[in-house]
This record gives sequence, C-alpha cells and structure tokens, in this order.
Amino acid sequence: MYTYALYIAALAFLGLSFSKDRAKTRQALKKTWTAFENILPQFLSVLMIIGILLSVLNPEVISQLIGQESGIAGMTVAAVVGSITLIPGFVAFPLAASLLEAGAGYGQIAMFVTTLMMVGVVTLPVESRFFGRRLAVRRNVSALIFCVLTAWVMGGILG
Repeated sequence: MYTYALYIAALAFLGLSFSKDRAKTRQALKKTWTAFENILPQFLSVLMIIGILLSVLNPEVISQLIGQESGIAGMTVAAVVGSITLIPGFVAFPLAASLLEAGAGYGQIAMFVTTLMMVGVVTLPVESRFFGRRLAVRRNVSALIFCVLTAWVMGGILG
C-alpha cells in the first residue's frame, strides 16, 4: 500500500510540475529517460549475474559461506568480496536483499555492502595517482575499520 502512495504522490507532483511549466517538465522527463537508458544495461547484466549465482549457489552454501553462523570466516569472505567487487550502489542493495533471503547473515551483508561502497582494492592504483599512495592506503584502511565496526553493530542489532 505504501508503494502505491508513493506512486500517486510522484504522479501528483509530476502533474503539478507539468501545470507550472510544460517545457521544463518535458526536458526533465527526457533527461530522466536518458539516465534510465544509461543505467539499464548495467542493471540487467548484474541482475543476470545475481540470478545465475543464486541458481548455482543454493541457500545452504550461501548460509555456510556468509550465514549468521559463519562468524569471522563469513565476515572475512564478505569483506574480501566486497572490497574487490565493482558494483554500483543501486545494484548492491537488491543483491544484498537476495542474499539475505537466501540465508546470509545481517552482519555479513553489512560487511559486504559497506566494503563494496567504501573500500576500493581494484581502484587503489587510480586513487593513489590522484591522492598519493600513502593517503589512498590510509583512507582504505580507515574505511575497512569503519566497515568492521558497522558490520559488528548491525550484526548485533539485527542478528
């Protein structure tokens, strides 16, 4: 029901915008459509990868690897995978929800998502070029520490 309310509100505001200035509203809708077209290929490819992974890895395997009972080993797996993976944020959260449904633990998913967003092992050379190696390494280590703390708190609260 909440989703329908959001759709109704969005349509109401779109109608209000359209009544205020048709040209700007059309221009905004065109920009929105262009952004959607740019995001769609990435989104579809990641959804296909998620579908393949979830069909290959059954819930028992996911639960063993990153489930609530996997403990520090599961946190480590989640941290390593999150740190080396390049997935956009708008794909990471649906992936996290799918993994939770398949048996992953809250702390492990928090570790995966936070390292995915904050730690960049693959992007470290580029970051080092712009900010210097020392600062880039410090930033990544600080981010990893924050990720561990966040995962520990989230696992404790939700787990």
